[in-house]
Amino acid sequence: MPADATHGGFDGGVHRFAITVYFEDTDLSGVVYHANYLRYMERARSEMLADAGIDQRAAWEAGTGVYAIRSLDIVYHAPARLGDRLMVESRLVGHGAAYARVHQRVIRGDALLTEAKVVAAFVSSEGRPTRQPRAWIGIFERLEQGSPRAPQ
Repeated sequence: MPADATHGGFDGGVHRFAITVYFEDTDLSGVVYHANYLRYMERARSEMLADAGIDQRAAWEAGTGVYAIRSLDIVYHAPARLGDRLMVESRLVGHGAAYARVHQRVIRGDALLTEAKVVAAFVSSEGRPTRQPRAWIGIFERLEQGSPRAPQ
């Protein structure tokens, strides 16, 4: 469990982000509505990037670019239910000049509930692919090697 369960944290190259399932997340049967897993994963990816030192808001405000989901492959293994305490695990598994690939898992205890392979493209304010900031590439290289922090 990360030191700051509100925003998550790294354990080696894996970022962990805690979620509690609320009534608003469920359908009439008390099971998490399928699209809400995407919201959980989006929050976890955003926190992972922020915890790694990537300021998406500053990049957007400077006109550098923003991430947009290019592709998503998701598999549902078991349902989450009202009141469950979940963990979203995110790991950067690849990157290029204009994209980042992330593998994410939603777990409850030892049970795998959902997993996804996500490709986020970095796009300009016009929506065209553009190179990610050079400093971010260095961060991605460290994350892929299991080290979320720059050497001191």
